[in-house]
Amino acid sequence: MKKEIAKFLYACLICQKSKVEHQKPSGLLQPLFVPEWKWDNIAMDFVSGLPKTGKAIRTGMLVPKLAEIYVEQIVRLHGIPSSIVSDRDPRRMDNRRGQFNL
Repeated sequence: MKKEIAKFLYACLICQKSKVEHQKPSGLLQPLFVPEWKWDNIAMDFVSGLPKTGKAIRTGMLVPKLAEIYVEQIVRLHGIPSSIVSDRDPRRMDNRRGQFNL
């Protein structure tokens, strides 16, 4: 029955015209400004949802471990950045943003 409904909705012209888009309208990308000093402003992009491969990947890293390495290696040498830009949607972010205390 589920396949029949999906087939009907796919073929129904009225259903296709009235389908609601569940994304914000895309716009132009906003370029990041050039920081005054290195490590002052950083951008972090996390890639997830990649398909599994046949081989074991030994370079996988979890975010808590990455944060620990970042604090030990970067913050220790260059201080806390003025801003961190991320590509993550606020709906996908949890409430752990306030846990970054040094």
